[in-house]
Amino acid sequence: MEIIQDLTKKQKNVLGFIQNKISRGGIAPTIREIAKHFGFSSTGTVRDYLSALSRKGYLSIAPRKSRHIELKRRLGFRLPILGNVMAGVPNLAFEQVDDFLDLDDLSSKPDKEIFVLNIKGDSLIDAGILDGDLALVKKQSFAQNGDLVVALLENEATVKRLRYKDKKIWLEPANKNYSPIHKEFTIIGRVIAVLRKF
Repeated sequence: MEIIQDLTKKQKNVLGFIQNKISRGGIAPTIREIAKHFGFSSTGTVRDYLSALSRKGYLSIAPRKSRHIELKRRLGFRLPILGNVMAGVPNLAFEQVDDFLDLDDLSSKPDKEIFVLNIKGDSLIDAGILDGDLALVKKQSFAQNGDLVVALLENEATVKRLRYKDKKIWLEPANKNYSPIHKEFTIIGRVIAVLRKF
């Protein structure tokens, strides 16, 4: 999988302009249109930006064409989808990036400690979390009473609500058909949001 390098602020602005032009009009801007928009006195400056964006994996450029810019990657907030997590019986946990989730409308400063898991099972239906939902998880080893957490039980991961009282700690499902989990576990993350695709 290609790793995309960080962009400078000016590179982001140029890429954002190109991306918006393609999204709205279906065609890329010309070098002269980019230069005019940003007030560059030379088209050579635009070529320098395009070359940098191409090297960093965001664009591909076809030589000797007027509208020769093609987007390879969108500018935005991309979170790795690491796999599935059971909202039911715990399942084997492993970290393998299955895909990426683009979140262009979120923070311009992506948090590298956030990842996404597919929810599998029905143990959280009373919390409004269904099989197939996407859980945004912040990597952390602690949580508050009542937080939804991703917990590791030996080599199995599950998402449940954290509960503790009188020095006792357990994982609680949100479905009366499932029993609380009183085994020893380690918190590997806290669920900060749940997304549903329609």
